[in-house]
Amino acid sequence: MEYSHSAKLDIAELSCSRDDRQLFSGLSFSLQRGQVLLLEGSNGSGKTTLLRILCGFRPADGGQIYWIGQPLAGSSYFADMAYVGHADGIKKELTVLENLRFALALSQPGHYSIEQALQKVQLAGYDDNLVQTLSAGQKRRLSLARLLVTHNILWILDEPFTSLDKQGIELIETLMDDHVKNGGMVILTSHHDLSLSHLSLQRIHLDSCL
Repeated sequence: MEYSHSAKLDIAELSCSRDDRQLFSGLSFSLQRGQVLLLEGSNGSGKTTLLRILCGFRPADGGQIYWIGQPLAGSSYFADMAYVGHADGIKKELTVLENLRFALALSQPGHYSIEQALQKVQLAGYDDNLVQTLSAGQKRRLSLARLLVTHNILWILDEPFTSLDKQGIELIETLMDDHVKNGGMVILTSHHDLSLSHLSLQRIHLDSCL
């Protein structure tokens, strides 16, 4: 399934407070197909909170979010978006294969079959392994394999390189690179220095959005 050519995320004058402290205000940006947005900032600057707002987990205090020119509630946004947070979001009592089948049952098929996705994230041969037997890095790669088997143009990733070694980091960068080159979009937070400068990479430092 091809991604919509008109896909675009517009953020207008977004603001958020927590515990009577302003995290950010007047935040505006646009993200289109083939672009990556890296959110930067000190601890407590609101990076994860912003991602939670973009995922619909909590409301913003002000501003608007539009997907393909429509407010989120009236758009296809939540069907087009996938989130991977600090928790891996996988069922530890299920096998690797069962987790991916479960994810696929809740979404439309993506560009990769389950077998292809497992090859991509270097988990081929682990189909019948219970997730609870995997290492932290393998669990992180499995959580990202869900993005490959489902049809989601916008990936929202909170510290996706957590628990990964150098090889794992390079692998995830390759997956993001492929996704963006295929017309996808990525928003992420990371303390890792990305090797994606050849792509259309935006940076927003939330410490400056007060």
